[in-house]
Amino acid sequence: MTLLARPIHLTSASEQFEADFQARLHWAAETDAGIEARVDEILVAVRARGDAAVLEYTARFDGLQAPSLGALELSQTELKRAFESIPAAQRSALESAAQRVRSYHEAQKKACGQSWSYQDEYGNTLGQKVTPLDRVGIYVPGGKAAYPSSVLMNAIPAQVAGVGEIVMVVPTPRGEKNLLVLAAAYVAGVGRAYTIGGAQAVAALAYGTATIAAVDKITGPGNAYVAAAKRRVFGQVGIDMIAGPSEILVLADGSTPPEWVAMDLFSQAEHDELAQSILLCPDAGYIVQVQQAMDALLPSMPRADIIAKSLTDRGALIQTRNMEEACNLSNRVAPEHLEISSHNPQQWEPLLRHAGAIFLGAYTSESLGDYCAGPNHVLPTSGTARFSSPLGVYDYQKRSSLIEVSEAGAHALGPIAATLAYGEGLQAHARAAEMRLLK
Repeated sequence: MTLLARPIHLTSASEQFEADFQARLHWAAETDAGIEARVDEILVAVRARGDAAVLEYTARFDGLQAPSLGALELSQTELKRAFESIPAAQRSALESAAQRVRSYHEAQKKACGQSWSYQDEYGNTLGQKVTPLDRVGIYVPGGKAAYPSSVLMNAIPAQVAGVGEIVMVVPTPRGEKNLLVLAAAYVAGVGRAYTIGGAQAVAALAYGTATIAAVDKITGPGNAYVAAAKRRVFGQVGIDMIAGPSEILVLADGSTPPEWVAMDLFSQAEHDELAQSILLCPDAGYIVQVQQAMDALLPSMPRADIIAKSLTDRGALIQTRNMEEACNLSNRVAPEHLEISSHNPQQWEPLLRHAGAIFLGAYTSESLGDYCAGPNHVLPTSGTARFSSPLGVYDYQKRSSLIEVSEAGAHALGPIAATLAYGEGLQAHARAAEMRLLK
C-alpha cells in the first residue's frame, strides 16, 4: 500500500470554506486530566523532599540510578570532552550557528535592552533600569528527541542578556547522553547541567533542592508533562510559553519550484502528527504541482509515516482569490513560521501582522531559521503570535522604573498626587506628598 500525504484542498471562493477552514485550524490544547494529576503529585513530592524525590522519579521514568543528585551533574570537563569528540563538521556547524545566534541577540540587546533616563522641566530624573535575571533554567529534550539547536536558542540569549547562571536540565533515559547536545551546551556557555528531565526537573528548577538552586525563569520545550509542570509553577518562577504543535504557513505566488514548497511543508509535518502545514496560493495549477511533488518526495522521507498523518489530519492546500486575501487568512492563523515564497516578498510583508517568524523569499527556508540564520527559533504557536513574541534577550531581563524627583518637582507633582489620593480615600498617600510641600 502506497503511503500518501493528503492535506485537505480548499478554495476560499467556496460557500463551505469558512466552516472547513475553522475546522482545520482547531486544535484542542486541554491537558489530559491524568497528566495533570501525575504532575501535581511530582511537584508536591519534589517541593517537600527535594533531591530524594528527583532521584526517585529519575530512576522510575528514565531508568537512571544515581547515589545523589550531584552525581547527575555534567561537569564542564565532560561538556568540553563531548565537544572535542564529535566530528569536525559538527563542531564547525555548532560554532558557526552559535556565532550567528549570538550576533543577532547582541544586536537585539543594543536595540531594546539598554537602560535609559531623561530629565523633565522640573529637573526630575525619570527612566528605566534594565537588569538581567540572576539564574535561569533551560529545559532540553533528551533521548530520541535531542535538539542541540534548542540549547543554542535558549542559552545564548540568556548569556547575551547577562544572566548570572544558566542551568540546563536534560533527560538521559538509561544514561544515554547525546554528545551533540552536550557539545552545544559547552559552545553556548551553559554554567551547570544535570541529567534529569520531566516534571521533576521543572519542579527542581522552580522550587530548588539541596543540590539545585531555584531559578528565576524556566525556558525550553518538552513533552506534555513538562508543559503541564511549567504551567503549574508559573508565578513561582517565570516561563517562556506553553508551546503547542509546530506550524508552518507558506504564502506562494507560484514562482518557487513546487518541490521546495513541498519539502518546506514536510519540514514541520515531520515533527509530530499534530504539527500543521498550510499552503495559501491563488494559482490552482501550482497547488496541484505541490501535491504531486509531495507524492513524489514522501517515499524518500525517513519520517514518512509522521509526515503523512500530520498533513492528512491537519494540513491544508488552500486556493485564494489573490495574494491579498492570502495575507488576510495568514493573519487569522497567526502561524509560528510564515514563509513568503514569491518573486517580491517585500510587497506582501507589510500586510502581515501576526507571525512568530517571517521568512522572505524562495531561498529562505524555515529550516535555516531553525538552526543557523540567527533569530531565535523558540516561537509562539497556536495563534498566540497575535500577542506573543519570539524568545529573546528581553525574556532574560527585567525592567525597573527609575524616579528621582527634585524639590521643584515635588512642589509641582505633590498637589496632583494628593488630589488623586484623597479621591481614592488614601489619606496617607496624600499626606506623604503634601509633607514635601511644607519645606
